[in-house]
Amino acid sequence: MTVLVTGGTGYVAGWCVKQLLDRGHEVRTTVRSAAKAEAVRRMLDADGRLTFAVADLTGDEGWRAAAEGCSHVLHVASPLGIDTNANGLVGPARDGTLRVLGAAVAAGVSRVVVTSAANAASPSSYRDESVSDETLWTDPADRSLPAYRRSKTLAERAAWEFMADKETELVTVLPGAVFGPVLNPDTLGSVQIVARLLSGMPGTPRIGFEVVDVRDVADIHLRAMTAPAAAGERFLATGEFMWMHDMAMALRAGLGAAASRVPTRTLPNLAVRLASITDPTLREIMPALGRRARHTTAKAERLLGWHPRPGAEAVIACGESLVAHGRLPATR
Repeated sequence: MTVLVTGGTGYVAGWCVKQLLDRGHEVRTTVRSAAKAEAVRRMLDADGRLTFAVADLTGDEGWRAAAEGCSHVLHVASPLGIDTNANGLVGPARDGTLRVLGAAVAAGVSRVVVTSAANAASPSSYRDESVSDETLWTDPADRSLPAYRRSKTLAERAAWEFMADKETELVTVLPGAVFGPVLNPDTLGSVQIVARLLSGMPGTPRIGFEVVDVRDVADIHLRAMTAPAAAGERFLATGEFMWMHDMAMALRAGLGAAASRVPTRTLPNLAVRLASITDPTLREIMPALGRRARHTTAKAERLLGWHPRPGAEAVIACGESLVAHGRLPATR
């Protein structure tokens, strides 16, 4: 089959493309400019089974041509980052998703898998430490939500509403915090957390993540693309819960001298709250300080046979790849 993957330069999308190629599929991936295509080809050491289409989530041009002739679509691309203006992420995420879906339907694509996020199926306040499943929807009307979290929730809701009366099947995948080996060191996303740990910090805030390996996230996308039972379903793709201190200790145990700058102490919550006054990246995660957000992947395990690897393995692989790419010094 020929599969369209949106955002081929991205962290998760790159691994989706790689695994599709490894399994013998023809792959077309979108890039925002033709200049980026060769970089993706080199990154994946790809042969003629990988082709490119130029399309941007913020515009209509190119999407019909990108989807034409494809049997399946993995819509992975999405805006990412800290944005104090929520519309800076919400609009492109929601409207871009609808552009991709519209093109897929027009092209007669059999199934589309859309990448959402586990925090689109989470209690709004982070104060409820119960275990959540796919039946829970984050309330997008809660204006205290970080822009990225709100954008993923609204984009996924828009996808389900748009596809409700279409013949093309829809599946959504909701990953946790994605780590693991890096294919493109210029597109780090959540990997920046590991990069900051390796580069040295005064200590680790008491922030935790449901750590999932990027290779397992790509794998669940491919399973959701083909499994008959997946049609019309949401699938959480979270992993082991780890505090940042646990991640730091995993790096120290797994990387030796390359992790010599990784902090060993946990910062008091008060110190983190004070630092967040001037650090916008900390302000975004303050609602999660000291909270343990947890989800169950029982549905993906039951219907797709999906099982993520241990969190420490993902964190160590992430650190090793950053060092290998020369992004961090190997020794002090």
